[in-house]
Amino acid sequence: MLDLLRKNKIVAGILAIFRIYLGYQFLHAGFGKIVGGSFDATGFLQGAIASSTGEHPAVQGWWALFLKNVALPNSELFTFLVQWGELLVGIALILGLFTNFAVLMGMLMNFSFLFSGTVSTNAQMVLLGIFVVVAGENSGKYGLDRYAIPYFRKLLKNGTKKNKKGSLAA
Repeated sequence: MLDLLRKNKIVAGILAIFRIYLGYQFLHAGFGKIVGGSFDATGFLQGAIASSTGEHPAVQGWWALFLKNVALPNSELFTFLVQWGELLVGIALILGLFTNFAVLMGMLMNFSFLFSGTVSTNAQMVLLGIFVVVAGENSGKYGLDRYAIPYFRKLLKNGTKKNKKGSLAA
């Protein structure tokens, strides 16, 4: 099964569809937040913290403590990170550039939203993201990773050869 995900060309095409769908979702969300100009994470953070109390809390206490003590005091930073993170992850996934890193960052955001009590499409996006991550390079086969990964491997290999010859490492 793992070989099928990581080496099959047909699966690479299906993964490209997953990747582009995820990219569109992130791009759309991030672009809307940036262009709209009214996005502010403060209200969302306060709502998540409030959801950590009561008889059936939607947010776990440890996460609420993180939100209250780290995220809320730095809500401007988190506002910036969410909107630009969504936009950049979306662009990278659509282009198939640094696919595994992009999908991992997207999943980090999805899990953060899930931990904060928001369901929406986050669970579905995490599930699709798992397939993309497990498939490794095959996820970006029909994207810019097809060219970028070999290029960076070559750079890394050449850098390693120079270091073995006695050059100082940068």
